[in-house]
Amino acid sequence: MDSAPEGVDPNVPNAARMYDYFLDGKDNFAADRAAAEQILKTFPQTKEGARANRAFLRRAVRYLADQGVEQIVDLGAGLPTQGNTHESAPEARVVYVDNDAVVCVHGRALLARRENVDFLQADVREPDVLLDKLKDLVDFDRPVAFLMLTILHFLPDETAYDLVDRLRERSVPGSHLVISHAVDTTPDTTPQALEIYKRARASLNLRTREEILRFFDGYELAEPGLTHPAGWRPEDGDTLGGNVTFGYVGVARKL
Repeated sequence: MDSAPEGVDPNVPNAARMYDYFLDGKDNFAADRAAAEQILKTFPQTKEGARANRAFLRRAVRYLADQGVEQIVDLGAGLPTQGNTHESAPEARVVYVDNDAVVCVHGRALLARRENVDFLQADVREPDVLLDKLKDLVDFDRPVAFLMLTILHFLPDETAYDLVDRLRERSVPGSHLVISHAVDTTPDTTPQALEIYKRARASLNLRTREEILRFFDGYELAEPGLTHPAGWRPEDGDTLGGNVTFGYVGVARKL
């Protein structure tokens, strides 16, 4: 990315743009690349993990489409890149949500001509404001799927669990929740990663498998349950991330 939109400081690393870099994208600045390279020194499998997570997204969204889900809200969507949600469910109504200015500017420009896709600037840490903005874009009297991929581990416990609870309460039975969440697998190096993400204004809050499972209270997990990304309904050709165990993923239906 050559220049920053108004109001965006290119000298401060950003988690969404760092993720774009891990996916070999081009929508990032030197500060993002430098911070991402620091993460890679601590966690060399981060790029492979990001790709495995993206492959899980594609499989999960196709599963939702097969289940008849016609509305999808992708929270903390990040920068549009390969294998976007609307591409895996072309018939569904898709609303991307992010609080980052550069993400929203780029997303709206890329998706401007798509009638069934919107890009909403909102902060998941403010669920009342988020839901108020979504009510004009989503019919909450019908099932809706909430995607929360690699976002909950950037929220503290009270905020994260409250957000998921509020979304569950607002949605009708038959709605879905899709989560991917990092876990702490290398305690001796985790403080370094926490400090890097803190500088990127995205403090990490790693959780145990049991703590991640708690997000699915009130939902029924689809097979194979809570598992590693590459283990969730793998398909032929999905070879990336086969040995990555950076976290857990799950897809569940509201009872």
